[in-house]
Amino acid sequence: MTSQPTLTKAVDGPGKPGEPGSGLQAGLKNRHLSMIAIGGVIGAGLFVGSSSGIATAGPGILLSYALVGTLVVLVMRMLGEMSAANPTSGSFSAHADRALGPWAGFSIGWLYWFFWVVVLAVEATAGAKILEGWIPAVPQWGWALIVMVVLTATNLASVGSYGEFEFWFAGIKVVAIAAFIVVGGLAVFGLLPGVDSEQAGLANLTEHGGFLPNGAGAILTGVLLVVFSFMGSEIPALAAGESEDPQRAVTKATNSIIWRIAVFYLGSIFVVIALLPWDSQSIIDKGSYVAALDSLGIANAGQIMNFIVLTSVLSCLNSGLYTASRMAFSLGQRGDAPGAFARTTARGVPRTAILVSVVFGFVAVFFNYEFPDSVFLFLVNSSGAVALFVWLVICFSQLRMRKIIQAEAPEKLVVRMWLFPYLTWAAAAVIVFVLGYMLTDTEHNGRTTVLLSLLVAALVLVVAFVKQRVTVRKATEREALAGED
Repeated sequence: MTSQPTLTKAVDGPGKPGEPGSGLQAGLKNRHLSMIAIGGVIGAGLFVGSSSGIATAGPGILLSYALVGTLVVLVMRMLGEMSAANPTSGSFSAHADRALGPWAGFSIGWLYWFFWVVVLAVEATAGAKILEGWIPAVPQWGWALIVMVVLTATNLASVGSYGEFEFWFAGIKVVAIAAFIVVGGLAVFGLLPGVDSEQAGLANLTEHGGFLPNGAGAILTGVLLVVFSFMGSEIPALAAGESEDPQRAVTKATNSIIWRIAVFYLGSIFVVIALLPWDSQSIIDKGSYVAALDSLGIANAGQIMNFIVLTSVLSCLNSGLYTASRMAFSLGQRGDAPGAFARTTARGVPRTAILVSVVFGFVAVFFNYEFPDSVFLFLVNSSGAVALFVWLVICFSQLRMRKIIQAEAPEKLVVRMWLFPYLTWAAAAVIVFVLGYMLTDTEHNGRTTVLLSLLVAALVLVVAFVKQRVTVRKATEREALAGED
């Protein structure tokens, strides 16, 4: 094990372009970070996956979203505390490296990278399905290739290019969901002219079997179904290292996450449930948001939602490639990945890290088309619980980093975790409980996901400890040789 870690300046500093350790450039503007923070919590999973949660828990799915949302707020508060004190592209991986030891930073960094390169394949395929439906002349694999190449080129151009694309992608998502909440809310309260929605009303929350038609246990099952749609909330903390004012960006993103989750998740799901009975067959057949738009008589609701989902998919692809490459860059800087990963171009772009990440994404896409029920299914399931692992590591890192920051640079505690350390321990306990509860879930594949994710995590941990022992041994040998001289 290593000695007590110290608080150091972010290693993403300036240097000679194109050389290892030269660092990234502050190419993200404040408006980019603001929109990345707002749009980061709105994933395609919200639009696509919410119908299964509603069918499982009924109106009680609101409590499932509220529980997970509260957990995410707490975890992001912890991450905000550490990142505001030391903004870095490695984010929680770099914090874990300092607080818990190199094995922790290595393990969670590579697991997170693995998660996002698999997401690249999932999102590329989802986007390709929509595009093929519009332009069938191009095969689905062709569309997947096109979107991957375009967004790779965007990320290779500059971090500002990524930020600009994400600004507009996230902007479309935000405007769309805000419009949905406003229009749907007016319909629920009978204030929308020209719309005759007999099914709409607050009575949908308590009728059709009550607020918890499938019992209180369905709330926990709902948690399992919605928890992964929140992955991506941590992206602003990674991106802050390349912003004009990292500390301000992290602080702003951390302080605003409560209303972002409340409005975009709880607000939109509330509107869906109030517009339609939770057990409406149209929610299952069409998806929750399309069914809600259809109930208002909005023409071409399906195509409108396809456009919004496509935007969310492209946004997730764009951010996924960015996030995976920056994590690889940070791993390279810390010696946990090949040194080439830490080299940047004259524009401050980690080109090798981006290309390696997208190559693995292409390989995963290939597996999705050639071996969807074997190799690709394994990749998806084995990366499925990584979000919870990341959140757990953030909790334990913050417990130690608070003491380190207070001892060495207390003035950097501009963001503080509430009721420390009690809420930190409570959040960690909830995460462990959710992982344990997933092991009892055979209906929704929860047990398989946790077991395979634990298997992959165990393999990465073995590599981490072997690497650490080799590093310590080499250091000892060098010291011995130096002593002989």
